[in-house]
Amino acid sequence: MIKTGVPFRLIIGILFAHLLMYFSFNNMTIFWYIFAGSILLLIMYTMSQEKVDDEVPFFSYFSLGILSGIILYVIFWLFNKGINFFNLPFSQNIYQLYHNYAPSLFWEYLALIFVAAPGEELFWRGYIQKQLLKNFQPTSAIILGALLYASAQIYSGQFILVFATFICGIVWGSLYHWKKSMPVVIVSHILFDILLFIFLPLR
Repeated sequence: MIKTGVPFRLIIGILFAHLLMYFSFNNMTIFWYIFAGSILLLIMYTMSQEKVDDEVPFFSYFSLGILSGIILYVIFWLFNKGINFFNLPFSQNIYQLYHNYAPSLFWEYLALIFVAAPGEELFWRGYIQKQLLKNFQPTSAIILGALLYASAQIYSGQFILVFATFICGIVWGSLYHWKKSMPVVIVSHILFDILLFIFLPLR
């Protein structure tokens, strides 16, 4: 249910994110250069617009972030096993995603952990979702926020990435609304990325 009109700055933020993601996915050979720079710009935009929530003690957000990151990875691992078991065509899409966009250089892994994961949470949950909560009921705001987060991945040309991002958006959006703590979702996102791209890639 809509409470008030959608703020102009929220629309600008969404359009800005789409523009940056379009340029990021436009050239695979320099993807990580543009993507890392794009996330930094989104971080600056968020910091100029919104105060970051942090209402959970350090040990609580660290342990909850670790647990949720592991659970989310296990969900994706099981989904991948199902794809392989039933010989679904998505397995080739997952391989292509790793081939095209997974980090390979040391600085790209650092950008993934210290820029991409925190930056995406700051912008999509810390700014976009918080703004949506001012205009929609919590469930609607979380779902809409996840859809917007996923929509920015359409420029990759991979449906599986859009779908995966939507699922992650639902989980992290719900976690953020529940605990009102940005460190919780950042820790969860970082651990999920570490498992997915470094220690236990799905390929």
